[in-house]
Amino acid sequence: MNVANPLQVVLISGLSGSGKSVALKLLEDIGYYCIDNLPASLLGQTIELLRAEQHHRVGISVDARGAQSLPELPQSVEQLKAEGIDVRVLFLEAKTDALLKRFSETRRKHPLSVREPTLTVGECIVKERELLADVVDIAHRVDTSELSANALRSWIKQFLALDNFRLTLIFQSFGFKHGLPLDADFVFDARCLPNPYYDPVLRPLTGHDHPVIDFLESEPQAQLMFADIRDYLDRWLPAFDRDNRSYVTVGIGCTGGQHRSVWLAEKLAAHYADDRQVLRRHRETPPTESA
Repeated sequence: MNVANPLQVVLISGLSGSGKSVALKLLEDIGYYCIDNLPASLLGQTIELLRAEQHHRVGISVDARGAQSLPELPQSVEQLKAEGIDVRVLFLEAKTDALLKRFSETRRKHPLSVREPTLTVGECIVKERELLADVVDIAHRVDTSELSANALRSWIKQFLALDNFRLTLIFQSFGFKHGLPLDADFVFDARCLPNPYYDPVLRPLTGHDHPVIDFLESEPQAQLMFADIRDYLDRWLPAFDRDNRSYVTVGIGCTGGQHRSVWLAEKLAAHYADDRQVLRRHRETPPTESA
C-alpha cells in the first residue's frame, strides 16, 4: 500500500430508513468515491480495483439488500485491516416506531418487501435486524431515532476524524422521556440528582451554560455520581482495550436531556480527554444548522 496516500474505507450499513442515504451523500460531498449496495462478497476485489485506480477515500453501502453475502462481511473487514487499510464500519439504526413513521411519511416500500411482498413494514424491520446482527458487532453504532439529518451529518464528520486504531470513548447525553439510546454500551441515570429545571432562571439554559454548571458543581450528590461513574470506567476500560474494542458509548440520561446529563457527560469527557480519544454527543441539544 502507498503509505503516503493510505486508503480509507468507510462501510455504511444499518436499517432501511435509518439515514444511510444521508451518510453516503455526505461522504460523496466531501470527496469520497461512493458505491451503494455492494454485495459483501465483492468487497475485497472492489477495494483492490479502487486502490489500483488510486482512490484514497472510499464510501461503500452494504446492507440487507445483499443478505446472502452479509455473513462474509466481518471476515472481509478483518482481512482488509490486516492489509493495513483503515476500514471503518458505521451502523445506523433507529427504534421501530421511528422507522415505521418514516416509511409512512415517505410512502416508500421497505426494500425487503420487494422479494417478500406478504410481509408488513414492521415484519420487514424485524427481519432486517436479524439479517444485520453480525454487522452490529463490528461497527460503530448510531441511533438516529431522535436525530435530525444535520445532527447525523455532524456526528459522521466526528466519526471520520477519529484515529481508527485507538479506542474511542463516547459520552452521550439524552433525555429518558425521549427513550433510551440504542447505541449505548452503558447507561447511567442522573434523574436522582437535583434538577436545575425547577429554577426559573436555569430552566431555559443547558448543561453547557455556566450558571447550570455552577449549580451542579456545588451539589455533593452530583460530584459523588461523577466519581462513581469515573471509578467504574477506570476499572473496566482496560478490559475493553484488551478486547480490541474500537468504540465504547456511555449514555448519561436525565429527564429531558438538557441539564444534568449534559453537565455530567461533559465533565466525564473532559476528565478522560487527556489520555483517551473522546467524543461528546448531546442527543437533545443538537448542533445548529450552521454546524
